[in-house]
Amino acid sequence: MPDIRMHTPDDPAALVEVDTGPAGNAKAGQVHIGARGTGYVALVATPAQARELAAALVRAADAVEVQVKDTYPTVRAAELRRGDVRTGERTITVERVRADGATVHVTWTSDAGRQWNQTYAADAEIALRRRA
Repeated sequence: MPDIRMHTPDDPAALVEVDTGPAGNAKAGQVHIGARGTGYVALVATPAQARELAAALVRAADAVEVQVKDTYPTVRAAELRRGDVRTGERTITVERVRADGATVHVTWTSDAGRQWNQTYAADAEIALRRRA
């Protein structure tokens, strides 16, 4: 699995590695998460714990993005693509986009799993929290 470059107080270029066991100190059926920098910090998680950590990181990233409102990109509806996230308090993600002439049909999915369709003029400006 790829290493993820992150920053720590003692190392501006620390790498976080994620691997499935057996690897590092993880046994089969476990996930190994290690941070390589001037020191090495290793975590071992069950699949459920790894999913819980991933979900917590996504929620934290969403909360931080809501606070940074000045960096939102704006795109035309015709330029939307799957995975784009709309601005707002809730996470609303583009699931599907279909252009029909000057009209664009977008299927949105909320973080609660609800889906709905909206129709836009192809040149309508849509503010995004994050581009896919």
